Amino acid sequence: MSMPPYGVKPGRRRAGPHRCPSVWHALGWTVLSAAVPGSGFLHNRRQRLGALVFLVSLVGVVWVGLEAPHNLSAALDLAFSPSRLTRAAIETAVCLVLWVAVVVGTFVVLRPRPAEPRWHLMGGSALVGALCLVVVAPVGLVVRDAFAQAHVVNEVFTHNQTATRPTDVTPEDPWNGRSRVNVLLLGGDSGPYRDGTRTDTMMLASLDTRTGRTVTFGLPRNLMDVPFPENSPLNTVYPNGFTGPGDPGSWMLNAVYREIPILYPHILGRSADEGADAIKQAVEGATGLPVDYYVLVDFTGFRQLVDAMGGITVNVNVPVAINGQTDAGIPPTGYIEPGPDQHLDGFHALWYARGRYGADDYQRMSRQRCVVNAIIDEANPVNLLRRYQALAAAGGRVVTTDIPKELLPAFVQLALKAKDHKARSVLFRSSTTFNPGAPDFDYMHQVVQQALAPPARHRHHAESPTQVDQDACAYNPGQSY
Repeated sequence: MSMPPYGVKPGRRRAGPHRCPSVWHALGWTVLSAAVPGSGFLHNRRQRLGALVFLVSLVGVVWVGLEAPHNLSAALDLAFSPSRLTRAAIETAVCLVLWVAVVVGTFVVLRPRPAEPRWHLMGGSALVGALCLVVVAPVGLVVRDAFAQAHVVNEVFTHNQTATRPTDVTPEDPWNGRSRVNVLLLGGDSGPYRDGTRTDTMMLASLDTRTGRTVTFGLPRNLMDVPFPENSPLNTVYPNGFTGPGDPGSWMLNAVYREIPILYPHILGRSADEGADAIKQAVEGATGLPVDYYVLVDFTGFRQLVDAMGGITVNVNVPVAINGQTDAGIPPTGYIEPGPDQHLDGFHALWYARGRYGADDYQRMSRQRCVVNAIIDEANPVNLLRRYQALAAAGGRVVTTDIPKELLPAFVQLALKAKDHKARSVLFRSSTTFNPGAPDFDYMHQVVQQALAPPARHRHHAESPTQVDQDACAYNPGQSY
């Protein structure tokens, strides 16, 4: 006669695992286990396993509650920190796999013995698979986008050291006492039929590091004789400003980016973008403001970026030509017709920003400012989430900058502050007091300082004819700023 196992009293049998009487009962417990991991194992009388799963899940929920971003600012900090984002994506993927294992394992241990019709078990298994898919699909997309975001940040914001980038800043002290940080925004055209890149769009954005208040300065591409800072090696080789023999077009401000690295390679030191160093110093000489960083958007990929966003919406006040050359007498192939709230795809947005036929540079600069505003408007969280993969793919090909990734959290916080204030815009355009062919740089410096003065101060000054504070992006039929 066999003896009972040690610890079990004679005459009593140890209770075995409990299975549900039907597939539908098993499905009910499986759904409950999906919401409260471990409950199904406890019902199955696997107390140790169920308790372990439940406690691990509870610790995980508490940890996520403590670590997850609780506001937009914290979420953006996470989005621009590749290491944290990658770690979070990996941890999420591991948790997702474990959750699926718990859900499937619960159904397997609770389903009845094969006494019910086979189609009941097959149907139950299909429903469990569907339950897993409903959760796995959206979470999987989030994990995919997190990896894509980390890749874009690493691609754009690493290995981008320039010779003119500040070296006295840290993530803990990103401005090092600076009251303003100045970022040069460039639009470059490096199309297949152009030799090198010309920066036909140049805007200097000066941001108050405390409040985020922003003033932008639009510089004409045909600005001549641009000086370089006195302490720059370029000032030694160009003591009278950026000028020389030959085609005057090769000595305009928009040629600095292309020409300086060719004429004087490595003159400013080791750099990931020598052209950017040169144009930063040229703009500093023109405006009197030190240029800390730059951001270059390549027009070759601009079309892809706008298409990835689903287009932009702008007000078109006058017809804007597509193609065409005024000087050569080549007519346009079409027009962007006037109208309020015109939704433009990448092709038409590109021509809206750069179309020259029948228009001057200043009208084009005003349109480019409107395009920048429209892109900011389209960059809302819902649109970014819906189109993230396309945006990430386009962004890595379109944007170059020397902003280091370590300072991205600080720039994100500053950008959030900037959105709370309306930016003040100054456009240096040809007038009775300003001639880009023979510019008075002392006058430009004075205008810049007046624009940066606190609002209570610059109200006492007469508005310069170069300043454009009216909303050139509003719908005013026939009005071209």
